[in-house]
Amino acid sequence: MKRRALITLFSFIPVVWAFSQADLQPAAIVNLIRSEPISVKQLRTEVETQEQTTRRALNPQERRTVLDMMINERLILQAAERDKITVSDNEVTQQINQFRAQLVQTIGREPTEAEFATAVRNQTGLDMTAFREQLRRQLIYQRYITTKKQSTFESIKVPTEQEIAREYNLRRSQLVRPDTVRFSMIQVPYGPDAASRTRARELADRLSREIGSSSSKFKEVVDRSYVPNSGYQGGDGGYLPMNPEAAQIVGQEFMNVAFNLKVNEISKVIEGQLGYQIITITEAHAMKSLELDDVFRLEARMTVRDYIGNAMLQERQMEALTKATQELIAELRAGKTFQVFERNLTW
Repeated sequence: MKRRALITLFSFIPVVWAFSQADLQPAAIVNLIRSEPISVKQLRTEVETQEQTTRRALNPQERRTVLDMMINERLILQAAERDKITVSDNEVTQQINQFRAQLVQTIGREPTEAEFATAVRNQTGLDMTAFREQLRRQLIYQRYITTKKQSTFESIKVPTEQEIAREYNLRRSQLVRPDTVRFSMIQVPYGPDAASRTRARELADRLSREIGSSSSKFKEVVDRSYVPNSGYQGGDGGYLPMNPEAAQIVGQEFMNVAFNLKVNEISKVIEGQLGYQIITITEAHAMKSLELDDVFRLEARMTVRDYIGNAMLQERQMEALTKATQELIAELRAGKTFQVFERNLTW
């Protein structure tokens, strides 16, 4: 009996070994300034990521497209290294801080390091170390292209007033600002256990009773949130539009409360996804069909004219970036700068 179990065990080992060896085989080798293999495992991981995003299996041609993208990235990064084009740690940190600021807008407060790391993992599937490295590679990639094709980007023309007006007339029926409120919020966070929720609810109820219906009391409680170990956060929550995307972020109960409050009115305690909340409305803007000089983005005080002009300029920049990237890739792929191992691409 024991001998049969050992035979079964050892008969399984070659299968595992063969699979491991296959994963270590090269799918391609990039060789611009040095030999850099792309393993079958790396390709499979990238393909699986794409499949999770698209929610379907990629066919062989699509897998090859993924491999081509990986080859192109490594060619550009090796070319950047050859030409001494780099990105500093501070520049990577600045980019990360932009993502952090977006999260602040979403949850209405500064996230903890753990919350930010969780948000990054949920969005990208990466831990903070891998996320930072990915950002660094992306920034080098972009800098190499803009540096090498500087004339292409310098030739981009800013949209004229006539072009902006024509675009506005085409999109006029779509340019509607929904009902929007700006709110200030007090939030008492809670943990995953029932005891934490109970403590948070007790603090939220106590703060709610203290505030009552007084705007000045609300401000006093917000000011105290900055005291160390206050147990809660407070401050401006930004602008909240009446749309499904906002409801998905803050929750339907929060939306119902926010859009039924008058300016300076204090809410009841709301049970949110991250904690118990008390809010007051500081601004209210009714739905409006927008003219060129109306404010489109309230948080930035951006007019429709600026919004359309910026969107048109970004579109031209993206076209220039695509053109410049294609030209550089064609140049870097010329000669024997990479090799693909077709026999290793089927699994």
